[in-house]
Formats: sequence, structure tokens, C-alpha cells
Amino acid sequence: MSMVSSVTAPARAPSHGWRMLGILSALMGFASISTDLYLPAMPAIGQALGADTGMVELTVSGYLIGFSLGQLLWGPISDRIGRRLPVAVGLVLFAIGSAGCAMAGGAGALIGWRIVQAMGACAGVVLARAMVRDLYEGHRAAQMLSTLMTVMAVAPLLGPIVGGQILAVAGWRAIFWVLVGVGFITLAALFTLPETLPAERRNREPLGRALLRYGDLIRQRRLLGYAGAGGFFYGGMFAYIAGTPFAYVTYHHVPPQMYGLLFGAGIVGIMATNTVNARLVRRLGSDRLLRGGAGMAALAGLVLAAAAWTGWGGLWGLAVPLFLFASATGFIVANSIAGAMAGYPERAGAVSALIGAVHYGSGIVSSALVGEFADGTPWPMGWVIAFTGIGSLLCARLLVPSTRATARTS
Repeated sequence: MSMVSSVTAPARAPSHGWRMLGILSALMGFASISTDLYLPAMPAIGQALGADTGMVELTVSGYLIGFSLGQLLWGPISDRIGRRLPVAVGLVLFAIGSAGCAMAGGAGALIGWRIVQAMGACAGVVLARAMVRDLYEGHRAAQMLSTLMTVMAVAPLLGPIVGGQILAVAGWRAIFWVLVGVGFITLAALFTLPETLPAERRNREPLGRALLRYGDLIRQRRLLGYAGAGGFFYGGMFAYIAGTPFAYVTYHHVPPQMYGLLFGAGIVGIMATNTVNARLVRRLGSDRLLRGGAGMAALAGLVLAAAAWTGWGGLWGLAVPLFLFASATGFIVANSIAGAMAGYPERAGAVSALIGAVHYGSGIVSSALVGEFADGTPWPMGWVIAFTGIGSLLCARLLVPSTRATARTS
């Protein structure tokens, strides 16, 4: 099985070129555009639907729950029947959910349609990663994932800006109608790509048994190491997203326009480290870069926690370590995903789904912790990020096998 993938997959991959890159980037970007585009409209949505801030914020939480759990279903399905059909069904579901959001008459209905939207959107994200694994192996898979993440990082950079313009011109419901259009355009583009998982490489076991095998996967120390390194780090990133609006705008009185620049700087850092990772992964190896990135995240988290506790450095005492923490994304995410899927070519969809569920599940927990322990200072955000950085480092150092250990056992 692995011999087939190592021989045939690289041979097919180069022929797809920039079209493949663009479509996979669009699929992976659905996680960002589904939320970032409507963030500026949240106050207007609350006013229009007569909902308080907490109810409107539940539209984000509901989306994360649907996105996290939905992946666990799409992964095994794609391993059994191929990638294109599940992605297509997911895109149609995404469009239906977006239309439901656009026509929602109350906050409860909006939350429900956001869950439907997320269940569809996650199919594109989880299966785009699996398609990369179908086509590439080892350091080349990590390199391709880094390139995709560099491209898709444009979405959170531009999403709030574009969403704000749509809101000003046509109102908040138009944002969701735009997402309906994006879903159908991506669906049309999808059918220009070939199926990446041929019939002879598919997993034929019944779907129920495939779902039960998640228990077997999470007992694999190596997989647990990669999932933990990425999962802890994602938890820190969601704490960053949940905590920085308050830490910057409310606590340090940063103007909203300046907040956009500070947030954008983190995205630029992510794009830069993904580019560096893509260039260095062949020479240094993805595991070494993963450990280096996790070390960077842990150090930045500790400095951030100290600054948040003592007030040292004021605004820049927070902004600089937060920038460094976010920038570690380029060394952690792609390498942890590629490493996790490397040993399971016949179950790439299920592994990708499990990794995604861990990532977004940790985000739900960490963002909730930041809110639960809010005390009027940046300290709750600081200690959550420090904890997740250390957790990522421990997983990368203690659970991911070293190159020498891997060589001895192979």
C-alpha cells in the first residue's frame, strides 16, 4: 500500500500545478472566511435580531463545535468512497447553511444554521489535507502544506476588511449570500480536479467500524505526539484570538484601526514562517522544525505571561511575544499534520479528521478558559497561551520520535 502511494502519487502531483494549489487553498480557507468575513457585522447582527452580545458570540462557538465534530465523520467517509464526492456534498451543505444564516429571523436560528454551515465547511478543510497526503509524502507533504497555509493566510488578513465593506454597502445578510456564492464557485472549480484517491487505495471497512477505529488511532504514541503538538498550539492561537481584542482595545486603549494592524502583523509573521518552513523542510526535516517551532511558542508564551502579570513593557510587552507566538504557526501546524498522516496513507482522511477535531476542540476549551477567568487584565490570556506553548513543546519533544529512533526501528 505505502509503496503504491510513494511511487504513483509524486508522479501525478506536478501535473496539477497552480490550479491544484489554488483550489486546495480555497478549500482550506473555508475555516477562516466563514467567520472572519462576518466578524465586523456581529454588533449589527445582535441589534437586528434583538440578541445580546453573549448570544451573538454563540454563533462563533456553535460554528467551532460543528466544525470540530463534523470532521470526524467526513474523514472515514472519504477514505471509503474517495475525496471529491464528500467535498462536493460538504460545499452544497455549506451553501445551504450560509443561505439559512442570511434568512435567519432570530439568534437561535442563526446559531443552528452556523452549525450546518460548519458541518459543510469542514469537509473542504479536512479533505484538502487528505488530498495533499494522497499526492505527496514526507517532507514534500509538509512543504506543500506550508505553501497552502501561506496562501490561505490571506483570508483572515482580508476577511474583516471585505466583510466591513459588504456590511456598509449591503448589510449583514449580504455577507452570508456572498458565502453562498463562494461555496458554489468552489464547487464548480472542484470538478476540474481529478480524484486523488484511486479505488485500489480506498479503505473498504464498514463506516461504523472505521469510526470506532478512532480509539485505536489515539492510542498511537507517535500520532498522539503530532496531534498534541498541533492541538496545544491551536489552543494558544484561539486564546490569542479571544483575548487580544480586550487586551489591546479595552485594556491598552488601542484604536480599532491599530488593532487591525497588530492582528495583521501576526498574519504576516505566519506567512513568513510558512515560507521559511517550505524552504528548509527538505534540508532540516519536518520533525526538527516542529520541535524548534514548539520551543519558540513555549518561550514566547512564558515571556507573554510574565509581561501580562507584571505589566512590563506595556502594550509592546504583549504585542512582541504575541507576534512571535503566532509566527510559530509556520513551523508547527504543517509539520505536525504531515507527520501525523505520514504513517497512515490508507487512512489519511480519518487521521486528518482526528487532527482537525483536536485542533478546533482545543480552541473551544482555551477560548472558554480566557472568558471564564477574565479579570480585567491580559493575565488570563497570557497564562493560557504559556500553558499551551509548553504543552506543544512537551508533546513534540517527548512523544514525537527522534529521527535516529525512527531510523533504528525502520
